[in-house]
Amino acid sequence: MISRNGAAPPTRCDLVVVGAGILGLATARELALRHPSCSVVVVDKEDTVGRHQTGHNSGVVHAGIYYTPGSLKARLCIAGARELYDFCDRNGIPVERCGKVIVAAEAAEVPALDELERRGRANGTAGLRRLSAGELAEVEPHVCGVAALHSAQTGIVDYGAVTAALRRQFEESGGQILLGCEVVGIEPGTRYLRVSHAHGELEARHAVFCAGAWSDRLAVLAGASPEPRIVPFRGAYFMLRPDRRTLVRSLVYPVPDPRLPFLGVHLTRRIDGEVLVGPTALLAGARDAYRLSRVRARDVGATLAWPGTPRLIRRYWRTGLTELGHAVSRRSFVAAARRYVPELKAADVVPAFAGVRAQALGRDGRLIDDFVFSATERALHVRNAPSPGATSSLAIARYVADRAEESFGLTR
Repeated sequence: MISRNGAAPPTRCDLVVVGAGILGLATARELALRHPSCSVVVVDKEDTVGRHQTGHNSGVVHAGIYYTPGSLKARLCIAGARELYDFCDRNGIPVERCGKVIVAAEAAEVPALDELERRGRANGTAGLRRLSAGELAEVEPHVCGVAALHSAQTGIVDYGAVTAALRRQFEESGGQILLGCEVVGIEPGTRYLRVSHAHGELEARHAVFCAGAWSDRLAVLAGASPEPRIVPFRGAYFMLRPDRRTLVRSLVYPVPDPRLPFLGVHLTRRIDGEVLVGPTALLAGARDAYRLSRVRARDVGATLAWPGTPRLIRRYWRTGLTELGHAVSRRSFVAAARRYVPELKAADVVPAFAGVRAQALGRDGRLIDDFVFSATERALHVRNAPSPGATSSLAIARYVADRAEESFGLTR
């Protein structure tokens, strides 16, 4: 077990935050800054912070285009992006507003592009501009389409660097991080919530759970409903060979399937200069399936036993077959991006990395497309915070801290 400055791990605190990803650390930092007299401890099962979704994403700062107006995703993404840019500027973290185009490759996609433009403007997304085919060619010379939507405020950042800064500020405020402490039990009491972990117990007056792919399991341990269930989707990325990075200047996305919370195979320039192509979206055999061969019986069993899973498969089996084709065939994968970058060839890409999206699934088979929060005795739970969770992390932290003050009776 790793604790700050090698100190003995605490057995009691005012607030415990379970999960040391970007969202858990942002929330812990927010609580520690607001309530300096409270002892705040972060607990995580891994031996490093930001091990999962935080450390396996494309690094995009989303501008708030896709989300239903009035939803938590729309509100917190817009606010979160603004706060994230400011946080990076103040902390010397490289960030770039490189912009992005969403491309309608054919006329049949234009109505869906219209809807995205409507949503973006309703959400207050700054810097949106509709492009004709000719204007698209000026912005992205190697990209083809009948129309596009340009988002000047979409950017790129290294979320690992952001997480490191959040950790530093949290610890400087007196917070403590316990790594290698998997939570195995949660027992509410009259005065404390007893959190059992791999190396002992921690009694906390209150808890906030930001556990990503394991959020449903911990919520159930704390007495919450099993719905929604987290199902893991593995997203594999390729990257362009260095001599082919000039195919895109910024970020290039297709018009997504409006029924699904995934954005399709896109090209993403990263802050380090690499250009990603991807991701796939395939039901995974484990909640940490960064290798395709990784399968955990408990995770597979939980996914298959959930009533929503067969309903999801029946509804989207054609999409599932397409994604399976992308996962096993580089040629099929690249063909999805070649619709709008016709010069792209299978030989232009090499494998990069994979991430796992912790996606909430309802009992009815509905992929839940908004952030979800819930409460149990002495605890708050972040039940669903996939993309744009990283973009929204500072705004989500404020939202959760506000709810914690109300629910836990914290005063400033």
